Order: sequence, then C-alpha cells, then structure tokens
Amino acid sequence: MKDRLRSRIGIITALCLSLVAGFPAYAQTQAPAPNAVQKETPMTTHATGTFEVKLDPQRPDGKFEDATLGRMTIDKQFHGDLEATSKGEMLTAATDVKGSAGYVAIERVTGTLRGRSGSFILQHTATLTRGVPQLSVTVVPDSGTGQLVGLTGKMNIIITDGKHSYDFEYTLPAAH
Repeated sequence: MKDRLRSRIGIITALCLSLVAGFPAYAQTQAPAPNAVQKETPMTTHATGTFEVKLDPQRPDGKFEDATLGRMTIDKQFHGDLEATSKGEMLTAATDVKGSAGYVAIERVTGTLRGRSGSFILQHTATLTRGVPQLSVTVVPDSGTGQLVGLTGKMNIIITDGKHSYDFEYTLPAAH
C-alpha cells in the first residue's frame, strides 16, 4: 500500500508539473474593481522574468488516503521585473484517464514589483483534459500590501526547455 501511495504521489507531482508546462500563453488585462477612495488613474503594465519553483509533496492528513489526491508546498524565487519569493500550498487530483488532472493553489508573493515593495496573493486554478490544458493565475482582490495596495492582474506561466518564466499583466494605482 505504501509503495502504491508513493507511486501515485510521484505521478501526481509529474502531472502538476506537466499541467503547468502545457499551458499556452494566457495573459489578459483585468480591470480594477471600483474604489471610492482611489482617485488616481490606475496604470496597466507588463512584468516579465524567470522563476525557480520547488514543489514538495506532503503526506496525506487523517485516516483517509486516496492516492489520486495530493497536497504540496510551493517555494518560488522570482527574478526580473518581479524580484520576490513566494510560499504556497497546492492541492492536486489525478484521474485514471491519461492526460486528465487538476490543481488549485494559493501562494503569497513577497518582494518588489518594478521597484514597489509589498506582497500579494496569487490563486491558481488549472485542469488538463486529455492533454488539453486550461490555466488561470489571478491576483486575489485586495490582497496587495505596502506599495502594492490596489494591485490586480493575471499571470501567465511559461515553461520552455524546462525553464520557467512569467508574463504578468497587472494594474496598479499610480505611486504617490
């Protein structure tokens, strides 16, 4: 049973990495939510760069052990326009159909975005349907802190030849 569980966790980890690797360019502008306090015109811009990611499979909690479900911690180091680290959690699901899986994740990103410091939260939602990927990585509304208060946007994850990069289209109120 332990060997089967370890094998399934390995398969789930590989599926998660292939989920992210299979997603096409997908950045879209997200309009900022109306805010009566905010009077300045928001600035929409792009941030690009690379990142390293470490996914660490976690042991299932509780008595229920389903080898198709997994949980992982996320550690990232961003470089480029976004100089930051992130920590997060990922939940995964694999199916008996080859090329079909899904994951959801939440990660807190802390650092600087084009020189403005603070933190924000990214929410990932992804499915792989018989090899066809669908991914959304979105800034959680009102999660920006410090100089990143009011941040909105979507991040596209790109994997080419095993190297990770990002294209982050975002809106941020003008600096004071």
